[in-house]
Amino acid sequence: MNKKHFLLLVIGLHLMLLGCTQTNSNQSYLDQAPPTSTPKVFASSIVNTDSIEINTVFNTSFTEVFFTRIINKKFVIHHSEFIDGHWSSPKPLQMFADHEKESVAIDPSISQDGNTMYFLGISPEDRLKKSKPDIYKSQKVDGKWQLATKVGQPISTPEYAESYPVVVSDGSLYFTSDRPGGLGGRDIYRAQYLGNGKFDTPVNIGAEVNSEKGERGTYVSPDESFLITANTYTDERGFAVSFKKNGKWQRPTVFDLGETIDENWVYYCPYMSPDNKYFFFSKRYSYPSNSGWTGVMKGKVYWVNSTEIFKKM
Repeated sequence: MNKKHFLLLVIGLHLMLLGCTQTNSNQSYLDQAPPTSTPKVFASSIVNTDSIEINTVFNTSFTEVFFTRIINKKFVIHHSEFIDGHWSSPKPLQMFADHEKESVAIDPSISQDGNTMYFLGISPEDRLKKSKPDIYKSQKVDGKWQLATKVGQPISTPEYAESYPVVVSDGSLYFTSDRPGGLGGRDIYRAQYLGNGKFDTPVNIGAEVNSEKGERGTYVSPDESFLITANTYTDERGFAVSFKKNGKWQRPTVFDLGETIDENWVYYCPYMSPDNKYFFFSKRYSYPSNSGWTGVMKGKVYWVNSTEIFKKM
């Protein structure tokens, strides 16, 4: 074998070995072993601790993860980054100028370019006035998330509640609201993004999904091909999925979550990982059961393989 052929062989073997080298497939998920068809707590001691945690979302490049933790009656978005091959320890993000007083920053949704975050918010001032929640926005500038500003009308309104914002690929927003003209307590709306931070008049997404019982926590895929919301369509608890066909949302159907629904816990905050492999959701336990967030005692984020959901297509 001449030197030229030997060199080509060595290069070929080297490239083949590089191709066979597997990166840590769990790296995108804080190095966690993936779940099967049975839900399990996500990232114990990192995301889930002895505190109350809510909702976990990633940016599309899997370089940032966000979740909310309750600290001294404040709902605070926390954040971890993938830097130099490692995930940083989660740190709180300051969304309001006065970070000492009670406030709410929860249910973040990250734009496709990773530079805009929408979330359900109640500022310290509005918290004192017991105002209803609105939709807020934070921009990432020079690698840092900035103080949030309220997304004005026609998204947020002074007299009605807006919650569960979800930003999709073209920048448009889905959210829930109890504004007039809905079919239930809170309906799901879509507001077309017009550019320069402006939105068109929100449109109710229709009776196929919205019902007289009212919809709450909702996830919408970036391409708007499917959505997941709390099941209000049958007597079963849990979540239901709707797929869009011929430009129209279909009536949501409940799917097997992989566990027996515990009637003592509230299931909420549906979310699909950017690669559609895993379904995330949150659970909370309050005492007494009808005390809501006032009496919340436990809160955890779970994840499960998403195969069961796509069987409904």
